[in-house]
Amino acid sequence: LGNLFWVLAYDTEYAMVDRDDDLKIGMKTSAITLGRFDVAAIVAFYLLLVLIWGVALAPLALGVPFWLAMGLVLAQVAWHFTLIRHRTREGCFTAFTSNHWIGFTLFAGIALSYALR
Repeated sequence: LGNLFWVLAYDTEYAMVDRDDDLKIGMKTSAITLGRFDVAAIVAFYLLLVLIWGVALAPLALGVPFWLAMGLVLAQVAWHFTLIRHRTREGCFTAFTSNHWIGFTLFAGIALSYALR
């Protein structure tokens, strides 16, 4: 479920890049559907990703590396907000293309947690 919110977040960032063109051809995207709430929704989607992963993995007691990674993901979410808040094509595209770092950070936190056991 957390991954679904992650997909919604980065897909909406990408949809914001093409919003003007999509409106011209009548295409419906998440960015168009969310309207002026697009930025808030993206941040909410990312926060739901972090919350769901945190709740799901907390029972595994992964330790400091995992929780540090979760903190770094939150920092990346804040950075994404600064990139998309003005809804520029460049900022939204940078946020979209930088999204892999969220996945890498989560993976690294989990892998390091297991490696240090």
